[in-house]
Amino acid sequence: MFLSTGFTDYELLDCSDGEKLERFGDYILIRPDPQVVWHTGRRHPGWKRANAHYFRSSSGGGKWEFYNLPEVWSVRAEDLTFRLKPMGFKHVGVFPEQAANWAFCREQIARAGRPVRVLNLFAYSGCASIACAKAGASVCHVDASKGMVAWAKENAAASGLADAPIRYIVDDCKKFVEREIRRGRRYDGIIMDPPSYGRGPSGEIWKIEDGIDELVRTVAEVLSDDPLFYIISSYTTGLAPSVMSYLLGLHVAKKHGGTIECDELGLRVSSTGFVLPCGATARWSSGKGRERGN
Repeated sequence: MFLSTGFTDYELLDCSDGEKLERFGDYILIRPDPQVVWHTGRRHPGWKRANAHYFRSSSGGGKWEFYNLPEVWSVRAEDLTFRLKPMGFKHVGVFPEQAANWAFCREQIARAGRPVRVLNLFAYSGCASIACAKAGASVCHVDASKGMVAWAKENAAASGLADAPIRYIVDDCKKFVEREIRRGRRYDGIIMDPPSYGRGPSGEIWKIEDGIDELVRTVAEVLSDDPLFYIISSYTTGLAPSVMSYLLGLHVAKKHGGTIECDELGLRVSSTGFVLPCGATARWSSGKGRERGN
């Protein structure tokens, strides 16, 4: 399992009865999680002093109930700072389990010993983009949401990277990549976390199980001649890590060699010591960005 560590201001305190109890900096939140199918009695005191609770509706979606939570606050993840705010469908702007992938990217970039260009697709609030920029890469950050791109800029500024070489793009990710192919632009690292379901700007329906193969193949065409890494993450139930590994084998390793590793992302629960699975990741690396065996 790829275990998230080093997120200074985050702690998964406890989880029980379909919900997780989390500390983001000074604030405690209760959010639903379908993986939590066990019952522990909720003995942790945080359950009774949460600052906000997201209640899922039986008809879909849900809503927040706020007790004492600011509209915006900041958390630290090692030397990075992210601004958080509660959003619809339980999110707050950061996925702590992804810290495992941020560390992987930073290691690859730092050990490359040369300029590195990274493409971050479906880039959300920019945590991975900022981690790569902090490691010295130039980054192209692409998301279809104008609001999310603005949030990513706020996070970069909060981390002291307002002037870092991050190119922010509001666009449909696949169409942007197709234009990059025609323009001849290439990248040494690829990061992407495609949604399970969505609609394109012209109403096109995206389903990950129908479109992921073509997407991985198309994006692989913008890899440079000497690439470092390609990461796919997914929160889609039923899309196993080994499926994404197979895609990277077909569309990346077959041409560039290298190695692939895949597993679940995980967060350790401080009250029990056990690990909560939080999505899946497959990583291809050339072996040139880090020492083998490390």
